Amino acid sequence: MTEDLAARLHSLGYRLTPQRQFVLQAVEKLGHATPDEILAEVQTQSSAVNISTIYRTLEVLEELGLVRHTHLSDRAPTYHSVTDHEHFHLVCRNCHRVVSVDPEVVAPLAHRLREEHGFVLDIGHLAVFGHCVECDPTEETDA
Repeated sequence: MTEDLAARLHSLGYRLTPQRQFVLQAVEKLGHATPDEILAEVQTQSSAVNISTIYRTLEVLEELGLVRHTHLSDRAPTYHSVTDHEHFHLVCRNCHRVVSVDPEVVAPLAHRLREEHGFVLDIGHLAVFGHCVECDPTEETDA
């Protein structure tokens, strides 16, 4: 992975710095993480990194197609590695649980949006908000 990352960075005029490597490793380790969470993880390896470095590095890594972001709250974006499978997110407004869902679930919607509106859905950026079964007071359980 390091050689591939170095080659991709070099092709765009960047070099593989320890900070870039630390940020990518943190994103891969954390799964879904905000820049602040990534900073906390990176600082366990290098205290020479600040939040500005995290944001700049995430921008470069996203430009390279190595990470993606989505908005899982009204706060900072949440980043995840593209080495993970393509997915979209279900976010519970009550407990804040995030579930990754296979894109085939929304394939009919994506197809219809393309056919009827000429619109291509960006699945990896999609977050659907609602309530999970555990938090939905209207959900009846069989007793």
